[in-house]
Amino acid sequence: MKEKLKIVILDANCANPGDLSWEEFEELGEVTVYPHTEDGQVVERAKDADIIIDNKVNITAQTIKALPKLKYIGLLSTGYNVVDIACAKKAGIPVCNVPAYSTMSVAQHAVMLMTALAAKLPEHAQAVEAGEWGDCKNFCLFKGEVTELWGKTLGIIGYGSIGRAVAKIALAMGMNVTACRRHTCAEDKGVKLIVDRDELIAQADVVTLHCDLNAGNANMVNGDFLSKVKKGAILINTARGGLVDEKAVAKALEDGVLSGYGADVLAEEPPTHGSPLIGAKNCIITPHVAWASREARARLLKAAKKNIDAFLAGDPTNIVY
Repeated sequence: MKEKLKIVILDANCANPGDLSWEEFEELGEVTVYPHTEDGQVVERAKDADIIIDNKVNITAQTIKALPKLKYIGLLSTGYNVVDIACAKKAGIPVCNVPAYSTMSVAQHAVMLMTALAAKLPEHAQAVEAGEWGDCKNFCLFKGEVTELWGKTLGIIGYGSIGRAVAKIALAMGMNVTACRRHTCAEDKGVKLIVDRDELIAQADVVTLHCDLNAGNANMVNGDFLSKVKKGAILINTARGGLVDEKAVAKALEDGVLSGYGADVLAEEPPTHGSPLIGAKNCIITPHVAWASREARARLLKAAKKNIDAFLAGDPTNIVY
């Protein structure tokens, strides 16, 4: 009798805090679900696993070498920096990710941050809760200058699937859209492509980041970058916290160089040691949830299951090496 496939889900709560089902995975074999796993617990928990499902737990070379039964690593994410890819490849273990499952959710979130900052939404909502509107002599209460985005210029840095989705929404809102990109394509109708980043940020009323984080662009948004932005611009970051120098952005907010900063990411997540951006002036921070709509997470789980099906059929897809 064929031995039952053993699947270990290391950090289930990252993608499924309980509102979705693991039933499709259970059709494949014996599934052990851990809500959270510390890096040092991986070997013990996955010692008999044929398949590991992971989101943010580090799977090092040492860990891979200590799991001789391991045949496949499935990621509940697009990023794959948590796995020692070179070691997995050498061991013949496919590492498969899930691309583009949260495009519309992240685009929606980026636009939400942009419009909330333009409307001074937090200030106005908090004033109502504090009873200020009830005490106001006028029918309306102003807690800051509201900006109309129609006719304003949006500059997109990182023009992949999410950047394009944001562009389409912004165009529908009547914004002028520019993006850093060298080559045009049919999807770019209505978008002005600008090769030089400095030119883009000098023109944009709103700058939104949708690029990967790598050694070449870490702390890209620094003092020099901020010295070139249009005064009073709004900056949005739903990409990676490491793209920005948080102290420089906090100072730019305090000095009025930026009129607002909206981010779903921070350099340290969770921010155990705090961040200069938490509590900063005209700043909205959300806890890395832009990707996490129920619809996007359902797509993520379904795609991760399809990746396993493809691997078991001998034709793995979405291998990251």
